[in-house]
Amino acid sequence: MKQIITSLDIGSDKIKLVVSEVHNNNLYILSCSEVNSKGIKKGFVVNPDEAIISLKESFKRVNDILGIKIDNVILTIPSDSSEFIKSSGYTTITREDRIINGDDIVRALQSCVYNNVSTNKELVNIMPLEYVIDESNIVADPKGKKADKLTINSVIGIVPKKNVYGLFTLLENLNIRVTDICFGGLADYYEYKKKSIENSDVAVINIGKDKTEISIISNNVLIGNDVINVGGKNIDRDISYVYDLTLKESAKIKEKFALAHKKHSSTSEKYECLTKNGEEVKINQYEVSEIVYERVKEILELSKKEINILTKKEISYIIITGGCTEIEDFAEVVEEVIGKKAILGNITELGVRNNKFSSALGITKYYVEKINFRNRKASTISEDEQEIMFQVKKKYSNLLGKVYGYFFDN
Repeated sequence: MKQIITSLDIGSDKIKLVVSEVHNNNLYILSCSEVNSKGIKKGFVVNPDEAIISLKESFKRVNDILGIKIDNVILTIPSDSSEFIKSSGYTTITREDRIINGDDIVRALQSCVYNNVSTNKELVNIMPLEYVIDESNIVADPKGKKADKLTINSVIGIVPKKNVYGLFTLLENLNIRVTDICFGGLADYYEYKKKSIENSDVAVINIGKDKTEISIISNNVLIGNDVINVGGKNIDRDISYVYDLTLKESAKIKEKFALAHKKHSSTSEKYECLTKNGEEVKINQYEVSEIVYERVKEILELSKKEINILTKKEISYIIITGGCTEIEDFAEVVEEVIGKKAILGNITELGVRNNKFSSALGITKYYVEKINFRNRKASTISEDEQEIMFQVKKKYSNLLGKVYGYFFDN
């Protein structure tokens, strides 16, 4: 059975649903949908009726393409008021061969949670720090080693139940089961993770529509997280205020005309549109880029301050991602504010080449790595459903077949 995963990232601006296959550590997109998000604010459900309409549309688009009904997903959840607790757990190996396997790892991880999650909290992630066999030998991978006891030192991430259950309820109403959950910041890290940064202290800045999320990852483990209530929507409001435009028109100008840094903008290029009162206005690119620049600079500077509050560790790399980073010349502001430590997101997967997909893609990579390490097969789509997907190949034209060729021909 192939490792085919469906990931769901419910943001304030867009709902991103991605079905992908992981093969030889590469991710291949089989289908994705991007739907305007309604009834969601800062990742939380504020209007269930509107939110469920958006979710239905998102799943319908993917189901129609694949020819099956998606009913299992892995889900990113809001990290607001998150806590990270160091914990240890162990299991004894009682089998005659005393060889550690994936089930032993799962039992030891489960014991890490014991008495650490109160009734008003929900467990999100258990992240191993180190594996210890027979209380003295620290190993990178305990599987296949002989021992009487396996101990795992870990960090567990928890959130208030409200972060999870509003989203769970929506999906249950659609008969969608949540297989696993993950913090968006950890998912972002896994999307851009490389060998060169795995053993480093890394900060991740995700600039979304309503908020900016800052995460601290040390040796692949999420150890701190916070949220700043400023994001791409603030840029839209700034443009709207100055030129008396609707937020929709302001967002279009931000994405299609303005630059993130004013130094490359043109004083002669103009954008013509109508104000809220229906009056014609010609917007100078340099002037509107200056507005964008000031707000982007502020967001990055606030994020840097928050990193210093979250950790005293020396941060080696700062990853910047999120849909807002797609504004032209965003890298110029990053270089000015962050400097050489900066890694600006650059998603290359065919069909999702936009940094707003970083959480939806990264959670898949995180999930597969976690499940495979425990000697289990990671897939949210059953073998029977995969067979149906193979048969769907006949319905596609030659052109579309090329797009999905990797999946259908292997």
